[in-house]
Amino acid sequence: MSLPHVTVTVSAPGQISVGTALTFETARSVFEAGIACFVRDGSAALTVDCAGVPNADSAGLAVLIEWRRWAHGHGRHLKFVNLPAQITAIAHLSEVSEVLADAAA
Repeated sequence: MSLPHVTVTVSAPGQISVGTALTFETARSVFEAGIACFVRDGSAALTVDCAGVPNADSAGLAVLIEWRRWAHGHGRHLKFVNLPAQITAIAHLSEVSEVLADAAA
């Protein structure tokens, strides 16, 4: 089984772009790529742009929640922009919208 192609990049200081699916198949790789970008960037405030995410599922939501937890634990502020509709819907149905609320724009 080949690993899925994952695109998570530092697009500018404090700006992380996600250009891959946030799904069960990609979750581990996307999580690790995101943390590597957060560490490489080093900014206290990070904006994660999900405009390039073609599809997402509950595992993708879990990745975003874990990124938030990592950022909080490292004294960093994480904000999400352009969240996929699937993530927003799953968060609402799972009653975890508030976890992303103050981190979403």
